[in-house]
Amino acid sequence: MSAIRNTPLRRFSLLALLPVCFVFALSTSIPAQARTQTKTAQTQKAGASAKKPAPKKTAAKKTAKRKIAKARPASAGKSHIVRRQNLRKASYAPLIQEAAPPQAGTPETGLDTRQAMLRSEVAFVQDLESSHVLYDKNGDEVRPIASISKLMTALVVAEAGLPMDEVLEISDADVDRLRHSRSRLRVGTQLSRADMLHLALMSSENRAAHALSRYYPGGMPAFVRAMNDKARALGMRKTHFVEPTGLSSENVSSPRDLVKLLRAVSKQPLIHRYTTDDSYLVDVGRGRQLVYNNTNRLVKNSDWDIRISKTGFINEAGECLVMLTRIDNRDVAIVLLNSTGRYSRIGDAVRIRNLVENDSNVAML
Repeated sequence: MSAIRNTPLRRFSLLALLPVCFVFALSTSIPAQARTQTKTAQTQKAGASAKKPAPKKTAAKKTAKRKIAKARPASAGKSHIVRRQNLRKASYAPLIQEAAPPQAGTPETGLDTRQAMLRSEVAFVQDLESSHVLYDKNGDEVRPIASISKLMTALVVAEAGLPMDEVLEISDADVDRLRHSRSRLRVGTQLSRADMLHLALMSSENRAAHALSRYYPGGMPAFVRAMNDKARALGMRKTHFVEPTGLSSENVSSPRDLVKLLRAVSKQPLIHRYTTDDSYLVDVGRGRQLVYNNTNRLVKNSDWDIRISKTGFINEAGECLVMLTRIDNRDVAIVLLNSTGRYSRIGDAVRIRNLVENDSNVAML
């Protein structure tokens, strides 16, 4: 047996096993090394991707997204093919729903306990028959009043006794070079004084308002003096005007003063008619006709009985709205200044009406 174990055949078999052992050892070490290298590569790739800035959106993609956003209906998931009147109501309906349920006021405070419900920084509501203040939020503050100034412009024109059928012409002097506001009335457009007044009140047309002041006896300086003289005559001690359009932030007033102005203009049937028209078609010459709409959408709502209306906006004044309206057989003056948001002044007006109606119902109990 010992002789067989030491034969060359045994030595040959041992030598044959050596490559197999080497291959086995090599195969067990390679996967671990490969896994280590793979993990290292993944870590380096993750770090590189974290440092790499996000790709910038191209102008084409931004434009496409803007077009999609404009095309998207206001209420996702609901049919947006509705009547225009319903669409107008839907635009301020969310503001109404946000308001807490109204509570009864007291004779001393009126509706003051609900000040937090309004979005306007300044709000003042007064019963014109009893002069009782129903709501007062910063009612004595002096603020820029923007195009509400045009109510005084209209009052001066109406009381001047000038012929309403006289033709006035828009000139280069009527172009707004302070704020560069737009106008659909081109230089050279000729309209009657009545049409100019109509557009200035209903659509807040700045060039029309400026032209009215230029054609006043003595020109614009005399017209502005007449505006301030009328303000003093009405007892508007905190009111001052420097021009007829409201584009200047130096046209200022207080809510209490504006109620006095609403009382005065309500006695002018022409101002009542022009401020509450929902739309107006005007012939601007050369076969061109323009349709103008009222800047206060509430005048198109049959639920409201509005006697006088005027809106306004410049950056310093915010969104403004003054109205003389009839609520529950009461003539009520509403003044809203410096409201933020496109529909906030409309929503505040609706809230105030709801509060006044609730206050009337409580008083009857």
